[in-house]
Amino acid sequence: MKDLLVKDILRETKGQLIVGDEDLVCRKFSKDTRKIQKNDVYIGIKGDTFDGSKFWKQALEKGANCVIVENIEFTKEEKEKFKDKTIIKVKNTLEALYKIAGYKRSLYAIPVIAITGSVGKTSTKDIVANVVSQKYKTLKTIGNNNNNIGMPFTILNLEDHEAMVLEMGMNHFGEISLLTSIAKPDICVITNIGTSHIGILGSRENILKAKLEILEGNPEATVIINNDNDLLHNWYEENKEKRKVRTYGIKEKSDLNAQEIILNKQDSEFTIDLSDEKIKVKVPVGGEHFVLNSLCAAVVGNELEISINDIIKGIESFELTKKRMDISQLDSGITIINDAYNASFESMKATLEYLSEFKEKRKIAILGDMFELGDYSKELHKNVGEEVYKNDIDILICNGKNAEYIVYGAKEKGMNEKYIYYISEKDNVIPTLRKIVKNDDILLFKASNGMKFYELAEEVKNTF
Repeated sequence: MKDLLVKDILRETKGQLIVGDEDLVCRKFSKDTRKIQKNDVYIGIKGDTFDGSKFWKQALEKGANCVIVENIEFTKEEKEKFKDKTIIKVKNTLEALYKIAGYKRSLYAIPVIAITGSVGKTSTKDIVANVVSQKYKTLKTIGNNNNNIGMPFTILNLEDHEAMVLEMGMNHFGEISLLTSIAKPDICVITNIGTSHIGILGSRENILKAKLEILEGNPEATVIINNDNDLLHNWYEENKEKRKVRTYGIKEKSDLNAQEIILNKQDSEFTIDLSDEKIKVKVPVGGEHFVLNSLCAAVVGNELEISINDIIKGIESFELTKKRMDISQLDSGITIINDAYNASFESMKATLEYLSEFKEKRKIAILGDMFELGDYSKELHKNVGEEVYKNDIDILICNGKNAEYIVYGAKEKGMNEKYIYYISEKDNVIPTLRKIVKNDDILLFKASNGMKFYELAEEVKNTF
């Protein structure tokens, strides 16, 4: 374990020690006074609607032994009251967070794997981390803490870890550039380039440009890409002589290809040629996209010289972060697929293709809006409707302003209007389901996170 001291924080942030001990060891960090543990370091992050620095007293009173704040003036009485604690004042707590996390990262000579992409970041992170953990004690991003606050706090959780797997998200230029400058990854993974955030960035080409910022943190990093993705494939062909790039895929010839693929409802099977051996792999989640995620994990494992047996073990035993392809079987025989954490056209398409594999069940898709699509919103929502028809979904239920276009797309392709429901009020979705759903049906819930369709999925699980 590498010790991070108060004097290190003062040096890196150019902070001012108000009271306290420069040699205090800082181990655990928090930004939430509701979750403060004894001897935590509290960082008062300033948000759009609140100023965390104002809660410094609460943090100390709840057990924190150090606080880092901005724009606070301390009275003589306050300094006396908390003289046995440590108080650091900085110009900007967010900038301080970046500096502290960057320094903490510099203390560890361990492999760092960074993962980005339009879809599949979290599930790929889960599989990769499970493979890496077969050889190394691994720290990974918890949930989707992949932004400019969540990722630095993940790094600050480093203790006696031997590897780290970080997820990096973005919706604007410059965001991944910041994250990678802090993390300085040794391996950079890009899962795909789709249409997420296209309304903000303007084109898939711009999305590629924003994702490629991940390479700025370490010019010597190995790049691992999904070679089946058209834009990534083109980028690879143009750059394969300029830096170390490893590829995986199903369709395009790659460093690692899946062969003899069998897509089952609850899992998938395929073979790979790895280290001159033909290996059979079983993925504990269905869907072709999880075959790709598993290939990615195998390439990462191979790059880190993890044994073939451990790579296979890591793939076959991984567990998904909740709300992503969370499948539940009710006593009534109803199957619930809660994939409602986020949505883009590409993830909608992949999940509908997976749903179509349940041939013997009546398939009901409850779909909502996809966000941040801008001028492309109408077209991409219509395209989802076309995928509903193409994949022989039996019943379509939509809720959301732009989800109307999903309905239009399905109707235009020829889906019977008798089996299409547009529900303007979200509160009416469950009553509609009560009238429609039969035992042994399978229900898919999918929309962008802000639609909160995971609440609908949970209500069905609790009441049907």
